[in-house]
Amino acid sequence: MNERDVVSRSILTKATGFLASGYTHSLNPYAGCAFSCKFCYVRELPIQRFKEMEWGTWLELKVNAAEVYQKEIQKLRKKEQPVRIFMSSATDPYQPAERKAGITRALLETMINHPPDFLLIQTRSPLMTRDIDLLLQLQKVCDLRVSMTVETDREDVKQIFSPYAPGMKLRMNALKKVKESGISTQVTIAPMLPFTPEFPKKIEGMMDRICIDTLYLGDGSLGKTSKRLGMPELFEKYGFLDWYDKDIHIKAIRYFEKFYPSSMIYLSQEGFAP
Repeated sequence: MNERDVVSRSILTKATGFLASGYTHSLNPYAGCAFSCKFCYVRELPIQRFKEMEWGTWLELKVNAAEVYQKEIQKLRKKEQPVRIFMSSATDPYQPAERKAGITRALLETMINHPPDFLLIQTRSPLMTRDIDLLLQLQKVCDLRVSMTVETDREDVKQIFSPYAPGMKLRMNALKKVKESGISTQVTIAPMLPFTPEFPKKIEGMMDRICIDTLYLGDGSLGKTSKRLGMPELFEKYGFLDWYDKDIHIKAIRYFEKFYPSSMIYLSQEGFAP
C-alpha cells in the first residue's frame, strides 16, 4: 500500500447526487481505500480515474481532518446552517490505516464538542468497536447512526467480490456489540450479493433497521457504472447471474419481510437518509 500524509484545505464536502436529499455534507477522512472492493463505484470517479496507481494500492491520510472540521463547522454554525454528515461516501473511515493514524477517532473527539445535527458512519470494519466510548458520548449531543455494510452472509462470495475487506462474521459481531452498547445501528446490505436463506436470522438482534441496495440502484447511474466495472461478467462467471436482475430488490424486500416488519426495512437512497 502506497500511503502518504496530506494536509487538507477542507474536509466537509457539499452533498450532491445520491446524498443530496438528506445530507448537507459528506466527510472522508481518507482518500483511497485498502478494501479495494471490485464493485466500488469510486473506481469510476475522477479521484481514481486520474490516478496512475490502481484502486486499493494507494491511500492518502488527511492528517489535519479534525482541525479543519472544527473550523468549518464553526463557520456553518455562525450562519445557523444545518449540518448533516455522511461519513464516508468515497472511502472507509475505519480501514486498516485508521488503527494507527486515528484520524476518524480524532474527528469523533472533536465532534463531541462541535457536533453536527446528524452523523451517519458507514463502514465495513469491526474496528469501529474501538470507538464505542466516543460514540456513546456523541449520541448525547447529536443524532447518530452506525451503519455496517454486510452485503452477504457467505464468506465465499465475499472472497470473490471483496477479498481484502473484513470477514462477514467479524462485521456482524462488531455491529451487535455496538447495538448492545445502546447506539442506533443499521445493517446495510449493499450492494446485495448472493446470500443464504438463513441470512435474515443471522443478523437478528444487531440492528434497528435494514437498508437493502443493489448494484443497479446504488451505483449512481442505474447500473451503468457496475457494468463498466465488469459486474455482469463476474456474476455470470460464478453462476450468480439470477442475482443481477435489476428488480432483485423487490424479491429481497419480500423475503426479509417474512422475518422483520416492513417499517424496519428501507430501500437504497431512503435507507441512507437521516
